[in-house]
Amino acid sequence: MLSRQFLMNRPLRVMFGLFFTFFLSSLLLVAPTARANDAWFEEIKRTATDAELYQLLYEMPKGGDLHLHISGSGFPEWWYELALAAEADGYRYYTKVRINNCRDYGGQAFKIGTPYLLMFVTLQESNWKKLPTCEQEEYVRMSSLTPDQKEGWLNSIKLDKSYEGRAEFFETHWQRLQDLAANPWLRSEIIARNFKAFSDEGLMYLEPQVSAMGYIDAQGSGITPAEVATIFESRLVEQDIRDLGLYWRFQQSILRFTPFAEEDLKQAYEFVSSQETWVAVNMVGREDDDKGHPARFLSAMRALRHKYNNVKLSIHAGEVDEPNSHVKDTLLLGADRIGHGLNLIFDPDTMLLMRHGPYMVEINLVSNLLLEYVTDYSEHPFPEYLRTGIPVALSTDDRGMWDSTMTDEFFVAVKEFNLSWEEIKLLGENSLKYSFTEPAKKKEMLKTYANRIERFEKKLARQGLSALAKDPAPRHGFVCARYALCAPSLGE
Repeated sequence: MLSRQFLMNRPLRVMFGLFFTFFLSSLLLVAPTARANDAWFEEIKRTATDAELYQLLYEMPKGGDLHLHISGSGFPEWWYELALAAEADGYRYYTKVRINNCRDYGGQAFKIGTPYLLMFVTLQESNWKKLPTCEQEEYVRMSSLTPDQKEGWLNSIKLDKSYEGRAEFFETHWQRLQDLAANPWLRSEIIARNFKAFSDEGLMYLEPQVSAMGYIDAQGSGITPAEVATIFESRLVEQDIRDLGLYWRFQQSILRFTPFAEEDLKQAYEFVSSQETWVAVNMVGREDDDKGHPARFLSAMRALRHKYNNVKLSIHAGEVDEPNSHVKDTLLLGADRIGHGLNLIFDPDTMLLMRHGPYMVEINLVSNLLLEYVTDYSEHPFPEYLRTGIPVALSTDDRGMWDSTMTDEFFVAVKEFNLSWEEIKLLGENSLKYSFTEPAKKKEMLKTYANRIERFEKKLARQGLSALAKDPAPRHGFVCARYALCAPSLGE
């Protein structure tokens, strides 16, 4: 209640009135201004064609990609071109194009890893020569493939058919790449091509999952992890990559469900701790293979933390379509980031724990649909995480095998979940804020990103769609098939 002295004091009342009016005006100005910052984007969403929206999202500055498997991020055309180019370095590759029934009844036809009855398995010459003559005749040198055989090979490591899904991906794609993925010089070029393509999309940071183990030379002899690291790093300091201005750090991945996964984990920690450009360990592989459940590794992780002080963890967790405690158990292992996190939605206590950080979920929209962890985007928990304050960022997972890009991830997010401009910017900020790079570099990148995205939004707010480039952004199979973004009506 106002005092009698105040009511009788006219100058005091006037001053209070002016202050109150200014205070209310400030409130009224703040809210509309905040909405006005998004108004231009809301108008574009309302009026733009899908092609125009896609172009905007392609040209938009982006932060980083924190969840990508380099072997799965190579487009089939890249693998094919680089396989032929590797012949100059003494590598000759053969791929299986027919089955001659070379195995007797009761023979090993369904070997786990690379079953005999699998087409387009690719071997380098040193391993092809170890096969019996009958099986050698099932293979054709890659440089001699017919057009139909080449097309079949390209499609064999791409998830582009309605009847393909999780089993096709996990049980055939990697097995078909086989020896191609064991060539460190070829792999370094896959890394380089990815860096260039991501840079074209406006990204400024990458943190790929890249194993330095399991490589062989053209004669079939093993190459040490330290030698592999030198091969990768030597390629990435060449001028064409330096000119991109892209910053990067690697994660060392290990398969979670093998009998010797604990030993692999120990080797991974030892390797990452000794390297400058590797910063983290990531456990990968089918999470619905119960042999790789997170709690299995708790004792091993505790022992490793006694010894190592400079290794981060970002682990696949919750990439399943049934409820379990994997996300919570993965946090207990010491992970700072969760890959996928789909079934976190069934664990409300852990959801509450993750609100507002310090943990982040790496969201892979295209991957989750194609691998049938959701049958439709209406089932995806991404907007629930985003809008309840659980830190999230978009990532591409195995984009070469999905035939997709980071722009596709943003396009799906905007189309399916009606993202605001502020939410888009938050996703970019999170992809840098939760990276494992050194703190000073992280601070620098966040500032650069803020400046770039502010310039972009001011240009679009002022000029609208006319500010965009006239040449259409490159589009790949996923958005062409699902959103008809490559239809003749779009002029392509």
